[in-house]
Amino acid sequence: MKIALDAMGGDFGPPNLVGGAVLALREYSYISKLFLVGDPVQIEAELRKLGCNDSRIEIVHSTQVVEMSDRAWSAVRRKKDSSVSRAVDLVKHGQASAIVSAGHTGAAVAASMIKLRTLPGIYRPGIAAVLPTETNVFVLMDAGANIDARPEHLLQYAFMGSVYSSHVLGYKNPTVGLISLGEEDVKGNEMTKEVFKMLKKSSLNFVGNIEGRHLFEDPVEVVVCDGFVGNVILKTCESISVAIFQWLKHELSRTPMRKVGAFLARESFRTIKDKTNYEEYGGSPLLGVNGICIIAHGSSTPLAVKNALRVAAESIEQQVNPHIIEEVQRYHEATAPLEPAIR
Repeated sequence: MKIALDAMGGDFGPPNLVGGAVLALREYSYISKLFLVGDPVQIEAELRKLGCNDSRIEIVHSTQVVEMSDRAWSAVRRKKDSSVSRAVDLVKHGQASAIVSAGHTGAAVAASMIKLRTLPGIYRPGIAAVLPTETNVFVLMDAGANIDARPEHLLQYAFMGSVYSSHVLGYKNPTVGLISLGEEDVKGNEMTKEVFKMLKKSSLNFVGNIEGRHLFEDPVEVVVCDGFVGNVILKTCESISVAIFQWLKHELSRTPMRKVGAFLARESFRTIKDKTNYEEYGGSPLLGVNGICIIAHGSSTPLAVKNALRVAAESIEQQVNPHIIEEVQRYHEATAPLEPAIR
């Protein structure tokens, strides 16, 4: 498998990104080539620090970096030699099968849409974030790629999320829920009401509307929403996870008795922390583009980068895109006489 890594993006730049690349190469023998895209001087310096001279690494020179203050679409057009653009070019030209970026999310989405285009039958791509519950993990889609979505986009998110849940996460006939203000089909805004009707008519295992509390109390395998709502949910879950462990640490250290209890329960705390740790999940696939694009957290550690590269390899191995094309084509063939071609 050949993967391109944007080695300049993210909050910490080459140190964490190159560090994660080295971890991945040491653990995953199935990565046959890893392109590190960015400033060769900085990348080579990090490789020397880590004592890595793996022949599977190829450094691809780029002179620009998309900053977080840049506007996504204009940055892709103005900074044609940015590390994220050059990494996507490698996928476009068939030199790599996937790109991983922890940099500007909007730029990664824009570059992928402009250069790779969308899959046949897909109108807008979406970010599929994987979140844990007590009994399963679920796909939240869209987690921030398209904040101005239309009903047909959410329908396609449901299909793409179901494919990912089935073929990568291993759920047979995954259940699908639509985020809304209430369980009844009459609840929600005009868009969610329309999406409800479309999902109900589809072949998906649609269980109806779900409220925010259902995400963890009565979880489904695929949660569908627009990118604005999805990104708020994702960031809220991340902050709550961090806050709870900070509260626990504070309260459990208040008395000697609590400290003893915390010591005895330390393995349980560690298990829960690992389950909610974004580093273990690595990155979120941008589903719907004609190539594999993995969006990693901006503050990714080397461990998170390593796991993002693993997610990229899984998406390649499980042939996620061909399965998406197949499912969407089947839907369009079944409904072609009934619906207009809306984009």
